[in-house]
Amino acid sequence: MATLEEIRARFSADRFATETVGIEIREAQPGRAVCALQLRPEHMNAAGIPQGGAIFTLGDFAFAVSANAFSDRISVSMQHDITYLAPAKGTTLLAESHCVRCGHSTCFYKVDITDDLGTQVAFMTVNGFVTNHPAKFEKTS
Repeated sequence: MATLEEIRARFSADRFATETVGIEIREAQPGRAVCALQLRPEHMNAAGIPQGGAIFTLGDFAFAVSANAFSDRISVSMQHDITYLAPAKGTTLLAESHCVRCGHSTCFYKVDITDDLGTQVAFMTVNGFVTNHPAKFEKTS
């Protein structure tokens, strides 16, 4: 089984999530992942709270890690549903993704997004498609 450092190295190929947005993988197990986003000024909207797109990206990336870190086939999202519940009060957002069901060609995940103070900021459900493409990750220049 891959180590956390190996998983982080593989997913560094997702440069938007890891470099541009700054998401960090904290935990990864088969069908489960926890990712974190240390909030910075560029993550905030005009109202001074985390922008919905930043929260969505965190949830989507947590899904990607939980669905793909230990799989031999790539899963991609087909449909997301996100419900924003409260503004974040802390300095870090955490997304915990877990597999509800995974079949031969589709999968279903739930992602809970909280802040470091325990505020439930949002939850997301993701319907994914399990492709026939082998899971390999390459960093592009």
